[in-house]
Amino acid sequence: MIHALLAPVMIAAAVQAAPAETPAAAIETEMAASAAGWNSGSLERFMAVYADDAVYASGKELARGKAAIAARYEKSFADGANSRGRLSFQPVAWRTISNVHMLLVARWTLTPATSEPQTGLTTLLFERRKAGWRIISDHSS
Repeated sequence: MIHALLAPVMIAAAVQAAPAETPAAAIETEMAASAAGWNSGSLERFMAVYADDAVYASGKELARGKAAIAARYEKSFADGANSRGRLSFQPVAWRTISNVHMLLVARWTLTPATSEPQTGLTTLLFERRKAGWRIISDHSS
């Protein structure tokens, strides 16, 4: 009799306890939102995935802080669009560093409206913060 009474409670608890999203899935969601920001011409939405204290390295450049990184990208954003084309990311490799740090190597692709796509690799170090997974280091080529 007691089993019959507990069964509905146990089923309800199992339904409510959905599996937690994996760090990789959460980061991929953040990256998709960032790309959507780029594609819609919103620098603010594109940059939302970066931590305020992030660093960005590319070629001979090193930008320190979200504001400096945004300044580097700002020239691509004008009139509610992005002049460099549509951005997408494809994960290539993941590495768990700790319970709050994940490393993502991804292929970025920019597809301009009038020329051939450009592609390269980016290595992103993410840190889980109160606001979610944020990029703290970005090396792109």
